[in-house]
Parts: sequence; C-alpha cells; structure tokens
Amino acid sequence: MVKLPSLRLTPTLMAWAAFAAALVVAVLIAFGASLIIERISAAAVRSRLMTEGITWVEVRADGLQIQLYGTAPNEGQRFRVVNVTAGMVDNSRIRDRMEVEPAKAIEAPRFSVEMLRNDDGIQLIGLLPEGDTKAELIALAEALQPGTELQDMLETADYPPPESWGPALNFGIEALKLLPRSKISVAADGVQITAIAASDAEKRDFAVKLSAARPENLPATIEVSAPRPVITPFTLRFVKDAGGLRFDACSADSERARTRIIAAAAEAGLAGRVSCVVGLGVPTPSWAEAAAAGIRAVAALEAADITFKDADVTFQAAAGVSQADFDRVVGELDAALPDVFSLTATLEKAATAVEGPAEFTAVLNGETGRIELRGRLTDEAQRAAVDSYATALFGTGKVYLATRLDQGLPDGWPVRVLAGLEALSQLKEGRLVVRVDSVQVSGVTGSQFAKSRISQVLSDKLGQGQSFKVDVRYDEALDPIASVPTPEECAADVADVLRRGKIAFTPGSAEIDGRANGVMTALADVLRRCPGIRMEIGGHTDSQGRDESNLALSQARAEAVLLALQGRQVDVSGLVAKGYGETVPIADNETEAGREANRRIEFVPIGQPAPAVPGTEDATTPAEGADAAAEGPDFSGDDSPSVAPAEKTIRPQPRPAQD
Repeated sequence: MVKLPSLRLTPTLMAWAAFAAALVVAVLIAFGASLIIERISAAAVRSRLMTEGITWVEVRADGLQIQLYGTAPNEGQRFRVVNVTAGMVDNSRIRDRMEVEPAKAIEAPRFSVEMLRNDDGIQLIGLLPEGDTKAELIALAEALQPGTELQDMLETADYPPPESWGPALNFGIEALKLLPRSKISVAADGVQITAIAASDAEKRDFAVKLSAARPENLPATIEVSAPRPVITPFTLRFVKDAGGLRFDACSADSERARTRIIAAAAEAGLAGRVSCVVGLGVPTPSWAEAAAAGIRAVAALEAADITFKDADVTFQAAAGVSQADFDRVVGELDAALPDVFSLTATLEKAATAVEGPAEFTAVLNGETGRIELRGRLTDEAQRAAVDSYATALFGTGKVYLATRLDQGLPDGWPVRVLAGLEALSQLKEGRLVVRVDSVQVSGVTGSQFAKSRISQVLSDKLGQGQSFKVDVRYDEALDPIASVPTPEECAADVADVLRRGKIAFTPGSAEIDGRANGVMTALADVLRRCPGIRMEIGGHTDSQGRDESNLALSQARAEAVLLALQGRQVDVSGLVAKGYGETVPIADNETEAGREANRRIEFVPIGQPAPAVPGTEDATTPAEGADAAAEGPDFSGDDSPSVAPAEKTIRPQPRPAQD
C-alpha cells in the first residue's frame, strides 16, 4: 500500500487563498454594480426623452456608456437629444450614433387665382408666377368694368409654373370676360366657375360658349344658375276641345308642384312634353293642389277650359255639355279647391255668340312687322289711345289704322282692345279678334313662353269670368335659342344616329362599306349643326388577330370616319380619332354576334360621360325606361341584398280534365 504524504496549509498559503477569494468577491460586486448603473442610466435617459416628446431615439447601454441611435428630422433635433442626455449622465459616457435626414428641396408654391366679378367691380386674389401675367390681368379687369374699384390682392413668386397653368388661366380669363356675375377659381389642376345668368336663355348661351372655350383635358366645374322669374299674374290655363288636351299657360312655384301638375295632366290623358315654368309670385302654397283639381274637372267633360289667375278661377264648359254633368263637375271642383280660391263657372249656351258689326280686328304681318287695325272703337279718345299704344308695341311707321267710331259699344270695350293688342305683340305673326263675348288671339311665335304670356295678359286685363281663346303655334325655326344646340344635345343626337344604324367596314380593312353611307350622311347632318363640338371618334375591333394589328386597324378606321366627315363639309376641328383595338369589348368575343357588336365606332364627348353604346341597352327600351321612371321610384342604384326566392316556385298541378 502506498502512503500519500499529508498536505499541510502553511500561514502563507492561507493568506494567498484569502486574498484570492476577496478578489473574486470584489470583481463580482463591481460587475453587478456596473450592470445596475447601466440599467438605471439607460432607463433614466429613456424616461427623460419621452417626457420631452422625443420618441424617435433608441437608447442602448454598453457598460457605463450610453449609446444613442435613430434618425433625427434635422440637425437641431439631434443636438437637442445630446443635450438632454448630457443632463442625465456625464458627457464622456455618451456615444452619438444618430443620423440626420437629408434636407429636402424647396417645393414650388401652388399657383392659383380667384376672380370675383359683380356690378360693384372685380376682385383678384391669389399667387401668380413672376412676369407680365399680373399686369396683364389687372389691365384686363380694369378694361372690363371701367369706373368701378378694382381690388388687387395678387402676389407673385419667382418659380416656374406647371405646364397646365397657362391653358387653365386663359380659360379662366375667357370666363371672366363672358360672365358679368361670377366667381372663377383657377389652378393648374382645374378651373371652378360659379355664375349667375339673368335668364334661362342667357344661362343656355353661357353654357354653350364655356363648353366651346374649355381646353382639352382640363378638368372644369361649371355651375351657371338663373333666378326664378317673377310671374305676374300667376297663371295656369288648361283646355280640352276638338284638338285634344293642352296647356295654354302653366306656372308652378316649385319643382315638386310642377311635377304634380304635369302628373295630373298626364293622368287626364295629355301626352307629350309639357312646358311649365317654375317662378315666384304664387298666391298660395296650395297652388298645385288647386291646379290638379281644375285639370281633373276639365278632363271630366267633353269640352271645357279652366283659367287660374292668382286666386281667381274661371271655369267654362262648351255648349254641348249637359246641365247635369256641368253641375256635378262644378260641385266637385268647388269642394276640392282650397278656401283661398274664388270660382266662377259658366256653361256656354248654343246661341250666345253675338255676330254682327261689333268687332275689332288686328292683323300682324310677320315679314314686315306691319299691323293693320280695323273695326269699331268707341270715340276719338280711344282711337288716339289705340294708335299710340300700337305704335309703342310694334314701332313707329308700322301701324295702319282704319277704324270707325261707334258709341253704342258695350262697357269694357277699350280694355278688351288694348289687352288684345298687348297679347298680339307676343307673336311673330298673328291675328286678334275682339267681340262682345270673346277675345281671340291666333298666330305663330318663336318663343316657347309666348302662349303662356298671352294667357297671363288676357286673364289679368279682362278680369275674372271673361272668355278668351288662344290658338298659337310654336315654330322652332323662329326661335333663336332652339337653333343653337348644346353639346349635350349634339352628343345625344349623334348617339341616336348610331343607335339606328352602324358604321360598317370592308372586312379586314379601313374602307367604309357603301351600306354605311346613310349613317355617315345622318352623322354629318347632326355635326354640321354643332360646329366645333369636342368629341373622340373611337375605333374598336373584335379579338381575332394579333393585338398590334387590331390596334392599328381600329386607329385607321377611326381616321377614315374623320376624313369621311370632313369630306361632307363637317367642321372636324374638335374631333379626335383614336383606336382601341380589342381592349374595350362590349360583348362576348366567343360568339359571332358578340364579335359583330365589338366591331364598332363610338363618338364620345371629350370631358363628359359617354352616351349609351348602340347594342348595349337593357331589354327595356329608352321609352319604356322613361315611362317606368315616371310611374314609380328609381331603384337602379339600390345595392341591398335581394329578397327574391332562391329556389323556383312550385306551381300547383293542373286540375284533371272533366269528362
């Protein structure tokens, strides 16, 4: 057995062991203390930065060092973070690892100008590019309204304007010249125009001229309104005679009242478009209710007419109406009219018409404007009054007077003659006949409102219960407003031509088929009435063939249509030809019918919604859709879930046949 030597600890070894143990304990204590200091320092710095509202900095502790990471918005914010941290720990312990965002280039300002024009003057507000633009705009504004104060609040900036700024400003200036009461806001990305017109005719004229002046591809919002006219007296006249049902005059105080009156007339049997003016001056809010009751009363008899002049109502039935029917209808009408209205009802007797010498006539020549006055007047004073009044109405040198004096004429004769002359002045050509029992005005006019105005004049001047007849025909050729179609009307006419026929081509080529000559002629006739209209002629093909070939073929076909229209003396300055190839199908290219539908030419107004494409209408025809909209509410925009049955309805079995 081996005997190991015994280990004896000397005092020296024991001292070294104690020293080593103390050293280890000191190192552990120092390491733990550094960890505690590190965590406390980092937490304190984070808390202080959060208190200062600085959230983009990341604080890290590495031993006794505090390291700062993050991207400062600018150099000042970076310096601020370092200062805040230095207030918490010693500078020697801070390590700045932050970055700074690069400086952004200075953006050009947004150029814009607002131009306000009214009777008191013009105001110019906004920021323009440096140059001659400001001086030119001020000079133009001063020339438009000399003698009024110009308020100049324009500033300039030396930056290049966007490319679209020039066309937008030019369009705004043209609008300022045209519109005497307007607010025009111009910016490079669009123009907003708000204006007031003096009448519906002026509103229509403004819309046509602004549409023609608007640059291509410039977004523009145009709102032109016209104040409602003051109607004095507030008149409605509804007639049923051998010619059918008609309005000689129609007035309403609101769109809702107008709709109710037209609906009552349609229910009575009146077909076609009805002109009913919405205006001011209604005597009572119950106007539409009373008018509807009067229309129903007229429709209930074989021949009758009703005239509303403010709150006075005159109802007349023809001689062929029985007394029983007359009494029944008048009783129902009297009960239906609101209390504010006063009713005078008359049943014409078969022998009431007075024939003989008591008559005054006036004939207006439409070509020369000359009026010839014949018949009987009361005395010299009335003859002088009639001559002066006719001269004032029709012009100096236009009146031929050949009348006789008759002191036995009935009371009110002068008033009837003068009222008839005022009514006749509303016509281009016509005839006036004044008798004891009636006043008759007939003729031709170029104004859609002449018949209404004549009824207003006669009902006002003759008085309640007096009989008059109006037989006036509207001739569109005499109407200067109707002869200038709006861009929307032109687009609708073009769409109607394409709806009735198609522009066909020789297969695989851009040669227009000879069978399309009728369609091209009809298109040329429409577009010649719309000079300068801005439209895109779009060419489309089916999906057969290569994409590049189809695109080139569609472009060539669109250009062929443009050249064909130019050859028919159409102003094509506003027309643009563009081919789309097969990219915009409207039908399934897998079927022959679908491919035929996709091979087409479309005319699309530039800057406006496209008209309906021929062949894409629903099964309901436009006329049927209009009738449906008139009969009930429109649910075309309703996207709520369907409540229709998900499965087919099981029908009952048929009854067994009887022996």
